[in-house]
Amino acid sequence: MGSPCYSACTIQSLNPTCPSSSSSSVIFALHKPQIHSNIIQNYTRRRIITCSSNSRRRMASVTALNAVSSSSVEVGIQNQQELKKGIADLYDESSGIWEDIWGDHMHHGYYEPQSSVELSDHRAAQIRMIEKALSFAAISEDPAKKPTSIVDVGCGIGGSSRYLAKKYGATAKGITLSPVQAERAQALADAQGLGDKVSFQVADALNQPFPDGQFDLVWSMESGEHMPNKEKFVGELARVAAPGGTIILVTWCHRDLSPSEESLTPEEKELLNKICKAFYLPAWCSTADYVKLLQSNSLQDIKAQDWSENVAPFWPAVIKSALTWKGLTSVLRSGWKTIKAALAMPLMIEGYKKGLIKFAIITCRKPE
Repeated sequence: MGSPCYSACTIQSLNPTCPSSSSSSVIFALHKPQIHSNIIQNYTRRRIITCSSNSRRRMASVTALNAVSSSSVEVGIQNQQELKKGIADLYDESSGIWEDIWGDHMHHGYYEPQSSVELSDHRAAQIRMIEKALSFAAISEDPAKKPTSIVDVGCGIGGSSRYLAKKYGATAKGITLSPVQAERAQALADAQGLGDKVSFQVADALNQPFPDGQFDLVWSMESGEHMPNKEKFVGELARVAAPGGTIILVTWCHRDLSPSEESLTPEEKELLNKICKAFYLPAWCSTADYVKLLQSNSLQDIKAQDWSENVAPFWPAVIKSALTWKGLTSVLRSGWKTIKAALAMPLMIEGYKKGLIKFAIITCRKPE
C-alpha cells in the first residue's frame, strides 16, 4: 500500500444565525477513516463554542459518545417510547443524506472476500446483498412458486420493497417508524409506476398492522437490531408469514457465546453500549439466540450464516463518503442524532475487527 493521501479544505460555518463564525481549517485523512470522529468532533466543538450561548449543553450531547456507560449492554435503552422516538427522529434526519450519497438501499453491501473495491462498486454491492439473501433462502424463480405478497419490516425508503416487487411481479408492503421514510418510499414507488403494487406506512414491527398469514415472503433487512423485544419481533415475523412462506432476517448480532461463557466481557459490553447510544439500539443478541427464537415458533428449515467478512468494506466506505465535502456538510446540517451516529461509525469497524459484531443472515420457512 502507498502512503496515506491527505486533502485539505476550509469549512465555513453552517449556521446562518451565527454572524460571528469564522472559517476553520480541517485536514481530512481520507485514507485514515479511524480518525474521522475526531475531525467532526473538533470542528463541531469550535462551531458550538462560537455560535451559541448554550454551547456547553450541546457539546455534552456530542462528547457523551466517548463516555463509557455504567450499565451493561443488556440494559440498552429501556424506555420503549423513548427508543421508538429516537429511531424515528434519527431516520427522519438522516435518510435524505443517505439517499443523496448512497441511493435508496439503506443497508450493507455484499462483497467477495479480499476483493478490491472501488467507491463506485458499493451501490451494486447493495443489490448483490439482496440477491445473495434470496439465493441463501432458496427463493424459487419458478413463476408458479415465486413470492406474490411481500412485507418489508423496517423498510427504510423502500429500496428492497420496490426491488422485490419488480423482480417477482409481487405486491409489497413496507413498514417503518419514520414518517419521512414512509412518505419518501411511497413517492419513489409512485414515480417508478409501482404505486399500485407497493405501499408504505408508519407502523411498529412489534405490532404489525396485518392479519395472520398474509405474506409468502417476510423480509427484514437490518432492522432487527432496533427491536427491544426480540421474542415479540420474531413472533410477529412468524405470525404474518403465510403457511409455507419464507422469512429472511438479515441483522447485526453480537458473537455467539462459548459454552463456558455466561455473557460478553465487560470491554465488549462497553463497546456495544457506545454503539447503542449512537444508533438507538436496545439489547443485542447472538445469531444462536435468534435461531432458538425461531425454533420456539415451530419454524422449519432454519439456516444461519455469518457474512461479516462479506460486508467488511462497507463501513470504511461509508466513512470515506462522509469525509467528502458533500458528506461532511450534509452530516453537520442534519442534526445532532445524525452527528452522533456519524461519530460512532469507527466503533462498528472496531467491533467487526474484534469479532464482537457479526453480520448474520438467518432464514426459515413456516410450516404448511
